[in-house]
Amino acid sequence: MPVTKFDIEEKYKYQNGFDSYFETEAVPNALPTAQNSPQKPPLGLYAEKLSGTAFTAPRHENKQSWLYRILPACSHPPFTAAQAPNESLGLGPEPFRRLHHIPNQLRWDPFDHDNSGSSGAESGGAHDFVSGLHLLAGAGDPAMKQGLAMYSYAAGKSMGEREAFYSADGDLLVVPQEGALDVRTEMGWLLVRPMEICVIPRGVRYQVRLIKADNGTEQPARGYALELFQGRFALPELGPIGSNGLANARDFQAPVAHFDDFDYGTTASDGPNEYRITGKFNNTLHTTTQRHTPFDVVAWHGNYYPYKYDLGRFNTIGSISFDHPDPSIFTVLSAPSDHPGTAVADFVIFPPRWLVGEDTFRPPWYHRNTMSEFMGLIRGGYDAKKGGKGGFVPGGASLHNVMSGHGPDVESYEGARNAELKPAKVGEGSCAFMFESCLMVGVTDWGLKTCQKVQAEYSDHSWGGVKVHWKGGKE
Repeated sequence: MPVTKFDIEEKYKYQNGFDSYFETEAVPNALPTAQNSPQKPPLGLYAEKLSGTAFTAPRHENKQSWLYRILPACSHPPFTAAQAPNESLGLGPEPFRRLHHIPNQLRWDPFDHDNSGSSGAESGGAHDFVSGLHLLAGAGDPAMKQGLAMYSYAAGKSMGEREAFYSADGDLLVVPQEGALDVRTEMGWLLVRPMEICVIPRGVRYQVRLIKADNGTEQPARGYALELFQGRFALPELGPIGSNGLANARDFQAPVAHFDDFDYGTTASDGPNEYRITGKFNNTLHTTTQRHTPFDVVAWHGNYYPYKYDLGRFNTIGSISFDHPDPSIFTVLSAPSDHPGTAVADFVIFPPRWLVGEDTFRPPWYHRNTMSEFMGLIRGGYDAKKGGKGGFVPGGASLHNVMSGHGPDVESYEGARNAELKPAKVGEGSCAFMFESCLMVGVTDWGLKTCQKVQAEYSDHSWGGVKVHWKGGKE
């Protein structure tokens, strides 16, 4: 897979490193020297601390950033409940409590480009990134900061120029499948294309715009997202692998400070324009309108920030003797639980890679797992499932819940069983991913019925024709 070069456009300049302590300023001398909160911060700015952990969290776990902005984030009227808080995201406390916990294997056809049954172009761009988010599955309780939620998203238009969104519920991992996302955050810009991911931490305000084609029309976007209610993502431990491999820290990118230098009055309440801020709070939406831009952070320093990663830079590790290793060897990011070695959420990818195992069944083996496995396909095909009608294709998904048996379909199994075992590169031009969790995952009404994408014959098509190779104890 070719490794993409970093974008050098001015607003997309980045700082490189994972879990690093960064400092950045869009105007020279905007950062105070040797302290965080001077009596009068430089350039007439306000100092504002953004904390992703408790103040008293251990130093190695503490996540915080200091923002130096034109007006503090608190300078807005009270939030009020959105008019239709459950329609756009398929959320609200009731739907989340009424998740369907079923043992059946599930697979979805590709989700519509605007989640309404037609492409963004045909519908005139009915949904932006926020209204195009739909809850598919989840577990836990955001009010207790436990569990996670899994979404599909489909957008046919950009968010409004004077709109911003944030979630108080958790960190959002975004996996684009089609169409690039121009993500503006309080702390700077991220351009996130298919085969890249981004993570937007709890509380950070952002706006998602679509990229325009040469003719000026916006390109629809579609993909997947996981919201992590507890903890935060970290790089997996490498153990016997050693000091390098998988996702390397140097390849993660954080934004540099970038701000709007306009639309300010003499106070926070008399600016010339209105900005609509939407907050997600315990799976419901709340809105407020303020008279100044939320994108006014002139400088910041800290270790709590949004970031992106190019999946083409993942250094795949595998067997060079025999047997197929556990899929955990492909983990990009992990959100550990309180039990060592067990994750609330792992983000795992299956990129192009060489297989050379001798006397080895090379695709993923049949298995039942105490972990729940939600899979999506970014592009190409997956070596354990064939595409075509009713297959596993880009933009679709599957869910194999706790102890639900699964594995290669009949065609994939028979092909691998009888293949000539020579070095072979699988997945050329493809990439599948998995959200894996130790939690039993429930599925929403939207995921089961409303979106009308569930493949009713998934189990029968995949495993109904599995052949009996038993020889009665005789070879």
